[in-house]
Amino acid sequence: MIDRLLAHCTVTDLDRAEDWYTRLLGRGPDARPMPGLLEWHLGEDFGLQVWSEPERAGRSTVVLGETDIDTAASHATDIGIPHEGPQPGGGARILPLTDPDGNRVIVMGA
Repeated sequence: MIDRLLAHCTVTDLDRAEDWYTRLLGRGPDARPMPGLLEWHLGEDFGLQVWSEPERAGRSTVVLGETDIDTAASHATDIGIPHEGPQPGGGARILPLTDPDGNRVIVMGA
């Protein structure tokens, strides 16, 4: 039985990615399980991994649920992550973001 889910983004520069995801998530990684891998534990049974694998970097997409999409957009602006604001998407609103390697990070919520 599956009891945990970790979304995954591949990057070229782990230090640069750590800075970007730390700013986005408001805190540094919770774990460094092995060289080249960072983990943010976003809940008891789910989280985000950022993995240094330059040859595959920039082809990932993760979707993060957020209770207040307008606050998430303001936060992104405040920390210098460019975006075009919340947009309609899939019965909710989404905030499409792009990390420095081109990975898509979609924040969805109300």
